[in-house]
Amino acid sequence: MESHVQRRRLAVAAVTFILLKCLRKKSQKRKRRFWVKQIYKNRLESGTQLYAELVSDKVEHNFARMNANQFEILCSLLNNKLRKNDTNYRDAITVKERLLLTLRFLATGDSYVSLQYLFRISKQSISIIIPEVCEAIIDLLNDYVKVPSTKEEWRTVSQQFQNKWNFPHVVGAMDGKHVAIQSPFNSGNDFDNYKLFPSIVLFALVDANYRFLYVNVGTKGRISDGGVFKSTNLYKKT
Repeated sequence: MESHVQRRRLAVAAVTFILLKCLRKKSQKRKRRFWVKQIYKNRLESGTQLYAELVSDKVEHNFARMNANQFEILCSLLNNKLRKNDTNYRDAITVKERLLLTLRFLATGDSYVSLQYLFRISKQSISIIIPEVCEAIIDLLNDYVKVPSTKEEWRTVSQQFQNKWNFPHVVGAMDGKHVAIQSPFNSGNDFDNYKLFPSIVLFALVDANYRFLYVNVGTKGRISDGGVFKSTNLYKKT
């Protein structure tokens, strides 16, 4: 009888010991080896030099779809919206890095995983940076991309077409561009265009000097040019 009781006590003690050890191990915080991964720590040595190397080799237009002068102008205009302060732990990602990263993404559609190795910036940070920069660019372009609001402004546009291209009574040139996308979940072929790949339509109106007067993006690729135009605010104003 006593041996049976002792065995039970030993079993209870063993189980209690194991549980206490598991709880203690769980409560202990894992000590981080690094605040950031080594590859991202090298951003200051390699990532920030990328733009300078692109300009030096004169390939920045192919990389970001704009030349160095255009990039610097856009960077200065966005500086107040995108600039972050350094902290005691790390230097902030610069405005140039943020803008160049976003332009590369917009130009190529590269994945965040691919871009993180090119720019030495984590994909988690990239997922925050790109939407922020896009929003800042949209806010900025609202001051530059404007539909003429008066008859005099429309006449000026028309006069430019007549003087430069010998096209009288023209107030703008419009067209649409299919931008390839991955079909949203459960959308079937709803976004497939006439070339049989999924897309959204970038619709634009420009003046005689190729300057944008109106831009609309997001209409499903299967919609015809006429249908895209009829779905815009520009059509409702005509």
